[in-house]
Formats: sequence, C-alpha cells, structure tokens
Amino acid sequence: MISNALRRVSLGDVPVATPTGRLVGASGLLLEATGCTLRTGQRCLIETGGGEGGPAEWMAAQVVGFRDQIAYLMPFKKPDGLASGARVLPAPERSTLMIGPQWLGRIVNGLGEPIDGLGRLSGDLPLQLVPPKVNPLRKKPVQQPLDVGVRAINGLLTLGRGQRVGLMAGSGVGKSVLLGLITRNTVADVVVVGLIGERGREVREFIDLSLGAEGLARAVVVVAPADESPLMRLRATELCHSIAAHYRDQGQHVLLLVDSLTRYAMARREVALALGEPPATRGYPPSVFSLLPELVESAGNGEGEGSMSAIYTVLAEGDDQQDPVVDTARAILDGHIVLSRALAERGHYPAIDVAQSISRCMALVADRPQQDLARALKQLMARYEQVRELMPLGAYVPGADPATDRAVALWPRIEAFLHQGTHEGAPLAQTQARLRELLA
Repeated sequence: MISNALRRVSLGDVPVATPTGRLVGASGLLLEATGCTLRTGQRCLIETGGGEGGPAEWMAAQVVGFRDQIAYLMPFKKPDGLASGARVLPAPERSTLMIGPQWLGRIVNGLGEPIDGLGRLSGDLPLQLVPPKVNPLRKKPVQQPLDVGVRAINGLLTLGRGQRVGLMAGSGVGKSVLLGLITRNTVADVVVVGLIGERGREVREFIDLSLGAEGLARAVVVVAPADESPLMRLRATELCHSIAAHYRDQGQHVLLLVDSLTRYAMARREVALALGEPPATRGYPPSVFSLLPELVESAGNGEGEGSMSAIYTVLAEGDDQQDPVVDTARAILDGHIVLSRALAERGHYPAIDVAQSISRCMALVADRPQQDLARALKQLMARYEQVRELMPLGAYVPGADPATDRAVALWPRIEAFLHQGTHEGAPLAQTQARLRELLA
C-alpha cells in the first residue's frame, strides 16, 4: 500500500497546467511575448501557422531580455509564419548534449545538431553549453612550443600550447587561407573549427581543401554561416569553445580555430542594438567589449595535462589596425599576427608583417639562441625597409653602413625564408635549422 507521504510527492510532481504566453509584437528579429514568466537565456517555442486544420508548427527561440511584463525573444532561424497572439511555451528542459570520440569527423550547427547527413551524434559525457571558466591561479602555464607548420610563425613568432592568438587583416588578404595552412600542419590531437558568419561557399571549400579527409578525421566543425540568425552565430561560437574545453579536460592537446571573432562581435552588436542598447564606438554597444574577454578567457590551458590553443581571425575593416574590435582583441589575446595587403599585392604568401606582429609567449617556449636569431633577422628586415624605396632610384650607395649592406645582400634569402606555398609544411625543427643557416 502506498504511504500518504509518497502519494503526496507523486501528486506534486504532476503538472496541473502548462504556462502559456502570447506573441504581442515582432520587429525585425526581435519578438515580444507576454502572459508567462520567462527567464533570460531560457529557450521557448513559438507557434507558427500550420495551415487550416493542420497541426501547429513550432519555432525555437531564446529569451534575450525583458521590460516590465514583456519578454524579448530572438529566434534561432528566420521568423516566418508568425501571427499576433500566437502561443509561446517555455521549452521543456532539453536533455544535455552528450559528447565523446564519436564527434570527431562530424559537422554540426550552433545547437549541436549534425548537418553532415551522417546520422545522430552520441557520446558518453555531458557537454556544457556555456564555455567553462578556469580559475586563473590554477591554469597550467604555457611551457611547450606549438608547431603550426608556418615558417614565419615558427621561426620569428613562435607560439606555445595554450596560447591565444589573433590573425588580423582586412578583407581578401588571406586570413582564411593561412588558417587552412595552420589547420593542416599544426601538431594537435583534436582540432575544433568554428566557421562563424562567413560565406556559405567557403564552408565546403574549407572542409574539402583546407581540412581534407585526414584533417576532418581528427576535427569537429561548428558551422553558422552569414545567413544564419545572430543568435545562432553566438551559440555556434560558444559551442566550439565548449567542445574544445571538453577535449582539453580529457587530457588532449586541442587547437581551436575561430573564423571569425569579428563576426561574433557583429552578432553581439545586432542583439544589443535590437534590445535598445545605445551604440558607442563605431556602432558597437559597450556590452560587446565586455563580452569579448569573457569568451576569449574560456580558451587557453586548464588545470589538467591537456592544452587548448586558440587562433582567431579578426577582420580589420578598411585595413584599419585601430578598428575597435581589432584593438580590443589585440589587448586581450596573447599575441597577434598582422597580414599586410602590400605584401599580398606583391605576391608574397603568407603576407605576414613580421614587424607589426608579436607572440607574447615566445620567450616562454623558445630558447635564447632562437630568440637572438629572430631578433637579428627582424633588425635586418628593418634595415632593408629603410632603403627599399631608394634602390630603384639609384640613391642607395653601398659601403656607407655595413649592417644595411648585409641586409641588402641577404634580402633574397630572407624573402625566400618567409615565403611559403599554400600546401607546403615547415616543421618547427626544420625552420629553426634553416634560420640558423640563414644567419650563419
């Protein structure tokens, strides 16, 4: 016989009503609902037209703010078929995404749903949808070099495992191509790629040409192209950080690639402006610049033996290196690699401007002889740049400065060292040996 206490508990667990709200406004991507209590960040379902006599269809959305009794929602997909007074239901608590080795080689959207047609995803461990935070005093320091297979970076801007770096350039200078070269050649157990807000055409190209079958086998690709809603682009960026952090905490060496951080900031701007936040710097509301560090700080090393290196592409609008997003990224990242349009126009690939680039962790992962060689090569490049424009005019006279004469004599070899084909790998040890030979 069931006891009275157990009977009371069982009856209390039975819902007596389903809270239902109503859609009262729609302006662009921002929807307004009232009639039920909704929490910020909560997912909900909005009724769309299912046709006369047909079953109701539902659209997923997320609560992004509220004012008085009105909750502001933003849909994950294009809001078609909405009507005034449509029902709004709080979505049932979704089962947590489960992740495991089965995710490697798969392509998902911002909600973790597979879009590669290879069936459902499964796993044995729950995945946090919000990127985890690590106590800064417990983070494992950057101590080992990261071999990215790019000669200019390995030799002169050596990166470390757990470092976070930005690839900064204007449009069409070669950020995505360089990112593909790094993807193919970096020594890592797992590669997590976030293609955020980019052209849909580039998604297939990046997977087929940059990753390839071998690269995709050890990668997880999260896709939210430019035609997705800003909310989906935000979720996709956060999801790829969560996936990378999961594999890092499992003791693996992870490389996180996000193309691009600027598109994430733009999506944040769209959401904030829709909610009525006033624009500040070049149309970006203040909240964007407070949320960028929160995202970036979730990358990097954790407490265990695994590592999480992150490379973000950052679009400099109009080639302006003082663009607010570029400037903010430069301040919060552990280094930046600047791509020069002038070098790209001369056919120099990768178009890395070594003089404007820096790796803040190079002193931690490169020995003193390599640091001295890198410094000496940068000095020679600076000497050559001082007389570059004088040489075609015949105004440069050898013999006045031995250091400048040496820079001019070595320039063809320096340029050959910095130049690299799009499918040419340059391992770290090989690069160091070639650098010593160049300056011997």
